[in-house]
Amino acid sequence: MNVFEAVKRDVTTRQAAELYGIPISHNGMARCPFHNDKNPSLKVDRRFHCFGCLADGDVIDFVSMLYGLSSKDAAEKLAADFGCIHESKKKKSCVKMRKTLSEELRFQKAEQKCFRVFSDYLHLMKRWELEYAPRAPEEEWHPLFLEALQKRSIVSYVLDIFLYGTLQEKAEMIAECGREVKNLERRISLFAAADQRESNACSRGNRNRGNDGTGEGNAQDESEGTSCQHSRKLQNNFSA
Repeated sequence: MNVFEAVKRDVTTRQAAELYGIPISHNGMARCPFHNDKNPSLKVDRRFHCFGCLADGDVIDFVSMLYGLSSKDAAEKLAADFGCIHESKKKKSCVKMRKTLSEELRFQKAEQKCFRVFSDYLHLMKRWELEYAPRAPEEEWHPLFLEALQKRSIVSYVLDIFLYGTLQEKAEMIAECGREVKNLERRISLFAAADQRESNACSRGNRNRGNDGTGEGNAQDESEGTSCQHSRKLQNNFSA
Protein backbone atom coordinates (compact mmCIF):
# COMPACT_ATOMS: atom_id res chain seq x y z
CA MET A 1 0.00 0.00 0.00
CA ASN A 2 1.49 3.36 -1.02
CA VAL A 3 1.46 6.55 1.06
CA PHE A 4 -1.63 8.01 -0.67
CA GLU A 5 -3.71 4.90 -0.04
CA ALA A 6 -2.52 4.59 3.55
CA VAL A 7 -3.32 8.22 4.41
CA LYS A 8 -6.77 8.15 2.79
CA ARG A 9 -7.55 4.92 4.63
CA ASP A 10 -6.36 6.07 8.07
CA VAL A 11 -6.97 9.84 8.27
CA THR A 12 -10.13 11.90 7.76
CA THR A 13 -10.07 15.57 6.82
CA ARG A 14 -11.70 16.41 10.15
CA GLN A 15 -8.90 14.70 12.09
CA ALA A 16 -6.29 16.58 10.06
CA ALA A 17 -8.06 19.95 10.45
CA GLU A 18 -8.31 19.50 14.23
CA LEU A 19 -4.62 18.47 14.48
CA TYR A 20 -3.54 21.53 12.49
CA GLY A 21 -5.48 23.96 14.71
CA ILE A 22 -8.76 24.60 12.88
CA PRO A 23 -11.72 24.70 15.31
CA ILE A 24 -14.64 22.54 14.19
CA SER A 25 -18.14 22.66 15.63
CA HIS A 26 -20.09 19.61 16.77
CA ASN A 27 -21.92 19.54 13.44
CA GLY A 28 -18.66 19.45 11.44
CA MET A 29 -18.64 23.07 10.29
CA ALA A 30 -15.62 25.37 10.40
CA ARG A 31 -14.43 28.68 9.05
CA CYS A 32 -12.78 28.02 5.71
CA PRO A 33 -9.01 28.75 5.80
CA PHE A 34 -8.96 29.22 2.01
CA HIS A 35 -10.89 32.47 1.86
CA ASN A 36 -11.95 35.28 4.20
CA ASP A 37 -14.73 33.31 5.83
CA LYS A 38 -16.71 35.27 8.45
CA ASN A 39 -19.29 32.57 9.08
CA PRO A 40 -18.47 28.83 9.09
CA SER A 41 -19.03 27.63 5.55
CA LEU A 42 -16.63 24.67 5.46
CA LYS A 43 -18.11 21.22 5.97
CA VAL A 44 -15.48 18.81 7.23
CA ASP A 45 -15.79 15.04 7.53
CA ARG A 46 -13.81 12.38 5.65
CA ARG A 47 -13.68 14.88 2.79
CA PHE A 48 -14.20 18.67 2.90
CA HIS A 49 -16.35 21.11 0.95
CA CYS A 50 -16.64 24.88 1.26
CA PHE A 51 -20.02 26.38 0.37
CA GLY A 52 -18.38 29.79 0.08
CA CYS A 53 -15.30 29.37 -2.16
CA LEU A 54 -16.27 25.87 -3.37
CA ALA A 55 -12.93 24.37 -2.27
CA ASP A 56 -13.35 20.61 -2.24
CA GLY A 57 -11.33 17.46 -1.89
CA ASP A 58 -9.95 14.75 0.35
CA VAL A 59 -7.59 15.01 3.32
CA ILE A 60 -4.48 15.18 1.08
CA ASP A 61 -5.99 18.01 -0.97
CA PHE A 62 -6.85 19.81 2.28
CA VAL A 63 -3.30 19.67 3.67
CA SER A 64 -1.83 20.50 0.27
CA MET A 65 -3.92 23.68 0.05
CA LEU A 66 -3.42 24.53 3.73
CA TYR A 67 0.40 24.43 3.62
CA GLY A 68 1.05 25.02 -0.09
CA LEU A 69 2.53 21.56 -0.57
CA SER A 70 2.51 19.14 -3.47
CA SER A 71 0.15 16.20 -3.13
CA LYS A 72 3.10 13.88 -2.47
CA ASP A 73 4.60 16.12 0.22
CA ALA A 74 1.17 16.57 1.82
CA ALA A 75 0.60 12.82 1.91
CA GLU A 76 4.05 12.23 3.44
CA LYS A 77 3.41 14.94 6.06
CA LEU A 78 0.11 13.31 7.03
CA ALA A 79 1.72 9.87 7.14
CA ALA A 80 4.46 11.18 9.44
CA ASP A 81 2.10 13.16 11.68
CA PHE A 82 -0.44 10.34 12.06
CA GLY A 83 2.00 7.41 11.94
CA CYS A 84 0.50 5.79 8.86
CA ILE A 85 2.24 2.58 7.83
CA HIS A 86 2.92 2.36 4.11
CA GLU A 87 5.34 0.92 1.59
CA SER A 88 7.84 3.56 0.61
CA LYS A 89 9.60 3.87 -2.73
CA LYS A 90 12.83 3.66 -0.81
CA LYS A 91 11.95 0.15 0.38
CA LYS A 92 10.96 -0.87 -3.13
CA SER A 93 14.21 0.56 -4.41
CA CYS A 94 16.18 -1.46 -1.83
CA VAL A 95 14.34 -4.65 -2.78
CA LYS A 96 14.96 -3.98 -6.46
CA MET A 97 18.62 -3.24 -5.76
CA ARG A 98 19.02 -6.47 -3.78
CA LYS A 99 17.37 -8.40 -6.60
CA THR A 100 19.69 -6.76 -9.14
CA LEU A 101 22.75 -7.52 -7.03
CA SER A 102 21.59 -11.13 -6.64
CA GLU A 103 21.19 -11.51 -10.40
CA GLU A 104 24.62 -9.95 -11.00
CA LEU A 105 26.17 -12.30 -8.45
CA ARG A 106 24.59 -15.35 -10.09
CA PHE A 107 25.84 -14.20 -13.49
CA GLN A 108 29.33 -13.59 -12.10
CA LYS A 109 29.45 -17.05 -10.51
CA ALA A 110 28.23 -18.70 -13.72
CA GLU A 111 30.82 -16.78 -15.74
CA GLN A 112 33.63 -17.75 -13.37
CA LYS A 113 32.58 -21.40 -13.38
CA CYS A 114 32.44 -21.57 -17.17
CA PHE A 115 35.84 -19.95 -17.51
CA ARG A 116 37.38 -22.26 -14.90
CA VAL A 117 35.97 -25.44 -16.45
CA PHE A 118 36.92 -24.54 -20.02
CA SER A 119 40.37 -23.40 -18.88
CA ASP A 120 40.93 -26.72 -17.08
CA TYR A 121 39.70 -28.54 -20.17
CA LEU A 122 42.13 -26.63 -22.39
CA HIS A 123 45.09 -27.48 -20.16
CA LEU A 124 43.98 -31.11 -20.13
CA MET A 125 43.85 -31.22 -23.93
CA LYS A 126 47.36 -29.72 -24.16
CA ARG A 127 48.51 -32.56 -21.95
CA TRP A 128 46.73 -35.13 -24.10
CA GLU A 129 48.46 -33.81 -27.20
CA LEU A 130 51.81 -34.56 -25.56
CA GLU A 131 51.00 -37.81 -23.78
CA TYR A 132 48.95 -39.51 -26.50
CA ALA A 133 50.62 -38.23 -29.64
CA PRO A 134 51.35 -41.17 -31.98
CA ARG A 135 54.95 -42.35 -31.85
CA ALA A 136 54.92 -43.83 -35.36
CA PRO A 137 53.07 -42.95 -38.61
CA GLU A 138 51.22 -46.27 -38.62
CA GLU A 139 50.13 -46.01 -34.99
CA GLU A 140 46.40 -45.52 -34.45
CA TRP A 141 45.48 -42.15 -32.99
CA HIS A 142 44.33 -42.22 -29.38
CA PRO A 143 40.74 -40.88 -28.89
CA LEU A 144 41.95 -38.26 -26.38
CA PHE A 145 44.64 -37.04 -28.78
CA LEU A 146 42.02 -36.78 -31.52
CA GLU A 147 39.63 -34.92 -29.18
CA ALA A 148 42.36 -32.42 -28.34
CA LEU A 149 43.05 -31.72 -32.01
CA GLN A 150 39.36 -31.24 -32.79
CA LYS A 151 38.28 -29.12 -29.82
CA ARG A 152 41.27 -27.10 -28.68
CA SER A 153 40.63 -24.17 -31.03
CA ILE A 154 36.92 -24.13 -30.14
CA VAL A 155 37.65 -23.99 -26.42
CA SER A 156 40.20 -21.21 -26.98
CA TYR A 157 37.49 -19.21 -28.77
CA VAL A 158 35.08 -19.74 -25.85
CA LEU A 159 37.70 -18.53 -23.38
CA ASP A 160 38.33 -15.43 -25.50
CA ILE A 161 34.62 -14.61 -25.26
CA PHE A 162 34.76 -14.72 -21.46
CA LEU A 163 37.94 -12.63 -21.43
CA TYR A 164 37.14 -9.99 -24.04
CA GLY A 165 33.47 -10.37 -25.04
CA THR A 166 30.55 -8.08 -24.25
CA LEU A 167 28.09 -8.87 -21.46
CA GLN A 168 25.56 -10.05 -24.02
CA GLU A 169 28.10 -12.36 -25.67
CA LYS A 170 29.08 -13.80 -22.29
CA ALA A 171 25.45 -14.31 -21.29
CA GLU A 172 24.69 -16.09 -24.57
CA MET A 173 27.75 -18.30 -24.14
CA ILE A 174 26.74 -19.22 -20.57
CA ALA A 175 23.24 -20.16 -21.74
CA GLU A 176 24.56 -22.13 -24.70
CA CYS A 177 27.25 -24.07 -22.81
CA GLY A 178 25.43 -24.78 -19.54
CA ARG A 179 24.97 -28.52 -20.06
CA GLU A 180 28.40 -28.97 -21.63
CA VAL A 181 30.05 -27.27 -18.64
CA LYS A 182 28.42 -29.79 -16.27
CA ASN A 183 29.59 -32.73 -18.40
CA LEU A 184 33.11 -31.34 -18.72
CA GLU A 185 33.32 -30.69 -14.98
CA ARG A 186 32.36 -34.31 -14.31
CA ARG A 187 34.93 -35.65 -16.82
CA ILE A 188 37.70 -33.43 -15.44
CA SER A 189 36.94 -34.68 -11.93
CA LEU A 190 37.24 -38.27 -13.13
CA PHE A 191 40.60 -37.56 -14.76
CA ALA A 192 41.83 -35.80 -11.62
CA ALA A 193 40.77 -38.76 -9.45
CA ALA A 194 42.51 -41.20 -11.80
CA ASP A 195 45.67 -39.08 -11.77
CA GLN A 196 45.65 -39.02 -7.99
CA ARG A 197 45.27 -42.79 -7.75
CA GLU A 198 48.08 -43.29 -10.25
CA SER A 199 50.32 -40.86 -8.40
CA ASN A 200 49.69 -42.58 -5.06
CA ALA A 201 50.27 -46.04 -6.52
CA CYS A 202 53.48 -45.05 -8.27
CA SER A 203 54.78 -43.30 -5.14
CA ARG A 204 54.23 -46.40 -3.07
CA GLY A 205 55.97 -48.47 -5.76
CA ASN A 206 58.99 -46.18 -5.70
CA ARG A 207 59.25 -46.46 -1.92
CA ASN A 208 59.06 -50.25 -2.11
CA ARG A 209 61.95 -50.32 -4.57
CA GLY A 210 64.03 -48.77 -1.84
CA ASN A 211 63.45 -51.71 0.53
CA ASP A 212 66.09 -54.35 1.42
CA GLY A 213 65.28 -56.58 -1.55
CA THR A 214 63.22 -59.16 0.31
CA GLY A 215 60.60 -61.15 -1.49
CA GLU A 216 57.87 -59.27 0.31
CA GLY A 217 59.10 -55.97 -1.00
CA ASN A 218 59.38 -57.28 -4.57
CA ALA A 219 55.88 -58.71 -4.46
CA GLN A 220 54.46 -55.42 -3.17
CA ASP A 221 56.40 -53.52 -5.83
CA GLU A 222 54.89 -55.73 -8.52
CA SER A 223 51.42 -55.10 -7.08
CA GLU A 224 51.94 -51.34 -7.09
CA GLY A 225 53.22 -51.46 -10.67
CA THR A 226 50.11 -53.33 -11.72
CA SER A 227 47.96 -50.72 -9.97
CA CYS A 228 49.82 -47.96 -11.79
CA GLN A 229 49.24 -49.65 -15.16
CA HIS A 230 45.57 -50.19 -14.33
CA SER A 231 45.15 -46.48 -13.57
CA ARG A 232 46.58 -45.57 -16.99
CA LYS A 233 44.22 -48.00 -18.71
CA LEU A 234 41.30 -46.49 -16.83
CA GLN A 235 42.31 -42.99 -17.92
CA ASN A 236 42.54 -44.10 -21.53
CA ASN A 237 38.86 -45.08 -21.40
CA PHE A 238 37.70 -41.55 -20.52
CA SER A 239 37.31 -40.44 -24.12
CA ALA A 240 34.58 -38.01 -25.14
